Amino acid sequence: MRYRGNVIRPPSEAGSYILQVAWGCSHNRCTFCGTYGDLTFQIRPLEEVREDILMAKSYYGDLRRVFLADGNALVLPTERLLGILGCLKEAFPSLQRVGIYARATDILRKSAEELRDLRAAGLGIVYVGLESGSDSVLSLVRKGCTRDEAVAGCIRAKEADLKLSTIILLGIGGKSLSREHSLESARLVNAINPRYLSLLTLMILKNTPLYEKVQQGLFELPDPGGLLEEMKLFIENLDVRQTIFRTNHASNYLSLEGTLGKDRDRILREIDRALQAGFLRPEFIRGL
Repeated sequence: MRYRGNVIRPPSEAGSYILQVAWGCSHNRCTFCGTYGDLTFQIRPLEEVREDILMAKSYYGDLRRVFLADGNALVLPTERLLGILGCLKEAFPSLQRVGIYARATDILRKSAEELRDLRAAGLGIVYVGLESGSDSVLSLVRKGCTRDEAVAGCIRAKEADLKLSTIILLGIGGKSLSREHSLESARLVNAINPRYLSLLTLMILKNTPLYEKVQQGLFELPDPGGLLEEMKLFIENLDVRQTIFRTNHASNYLSLEGTLGKDRDRILREIDRALQAGFLRPEFIRGL
């Protein structure tokens, strides 16, 4: 398969065929993200995408899951996405689900009818990096999306019967906005009530604007204990029942999973035990 740049996909898509339908991220201004660097956002030629699908068919045979990359592939025109989904369905008769990354603002650019058409064509799950529910934090990291836009976009995706997997980024508010980040992020998730919720932990990457702020003393990341306290406060203020919760990403110091509602108290107890005993993932095995 042909691929340009870093392969980035959600942990739950580890067994999926990764099909690059665009290069880079159309926003690519978040201060903490070094994934796409100086890669200029481009939509891949449709003929190339079709060729990759045929190569995958010849190599793998039939497939059940496909993930469309890169950073926010839902920004592609709906007709282009429908064409790709059609090619996938034709090539892989057993295809059960197609996943995609999206910004909340990408979802808002699609009409309700367009999203329903994409769902009918096979798009099954949308992964949205919310990062934070605090407008102060979102502005500082140049997310290019407000809390209200995040709520509206995610609700629109749910109304189109798309499964919604959301991501909150621990530490993104630094020490100074840690409490606000936790509380406002919980309020955001409560308003959205997503099917899936994942926590990742901020890692300071060289060659990013946030790294420069750290070097200048303008941003301080909470220590591992502070990050777990941030997680605890966030979970304590969640009011969702059926959301499936995970912290299984390699960036996290503690791996947790459960269904919020029935498992919330157990998850909080596990955080307390980790804080008391110091049983955290070592730095040398953490990663993006």
